Amino acid sequence: MTDAGSAEQSVVLSVQELCRSYARLRAVTQVSFRIRRREILGLLGPNGAGKTTIINTILGVLAPTSGSIRIGDFDVERQRAPALARTNFAAVYAALPGNLTVRQNLRFFGLIYDVRGLTDHVDSLLGQFALQPLADTKCGLLSSGEQTRVALAKALLNDPDLLLLDEPTASLDPSAAQLIRRHIRELTRERDCGVLWTSHNMYEVEEVCDRVLFLSHGRVLLEGDPKRLPREHSARNLEELFIRFAREPLAAAPLPRAEEAHA
Repeated sequence: MTDAGSAEQSVVLSVQELCRSYARLRAVTQVSFRIRRREILGLLGPNGAGKTTIINTILGVLAPTSGSIRIGDFDVERQRAPALARTNFAAVYAALPGNLTVRQNLRFFGLIYDVRGLTDHVDSLLGQFALQPLADTKCGLLSSGEQTRVALAKALLNDPDLLLLDEPTASLDPSAAQLIRRHIRELTRERDCGVLWTSHNMYEVEEVCDRVLFLSHGRVLLEGDPKRLPREHSARNLEELFIRFAREPLAAAPLPRAEEAHA
């Protein structure tokens, strides 16, 4: 197989010229990016930048106004079922049924995904996320941090090629968040999947993400390595760069690189 063929095969998500409008509001404008296997891409931007709209179009909840989304070899709009069978999702706002226990929730969603060897798989996930003591507790009685761990276990039920994580550690204490970040990085390598990760915690982004996209008003303004981008744009760190974007979004032109700023 050629290098080009191998590169194409490694792409788990391809978003091309994505646009999404609501009446007269353009929420997303010509956004394009790819995620490869074993890569964690951070999708960054202030509230209202278009992050959730992009996630919802990837999940097929919203239809794009124009553009295309492919998960592996499948077009989400035309081949939604096989595309989404290779995807999963976790977010603090997507609570699992509170009247079901942790084990019942995992079994329920495992049946939806037609997971083989479901009992063993559920037991394995309960172990990975230290949920055995809570297995028979109703999810509605769990703390927010415990619910987050259950949601992440659910998101791995179908061994997805693409994992969408919308602020997955927002409700966790620093110690628990660090463990989850480490676990997701290990799983990304072990399971050979790609991850789209949104967060407002720039320390977390620097630690976890291989690459980031900065969004403002539905447009991609910057893309690159989260550890190098601040230096390239005369910022002390990623948080300072984020704040600059949030306060003074530059829809027309990118920030000057460090060498240009000091010319």
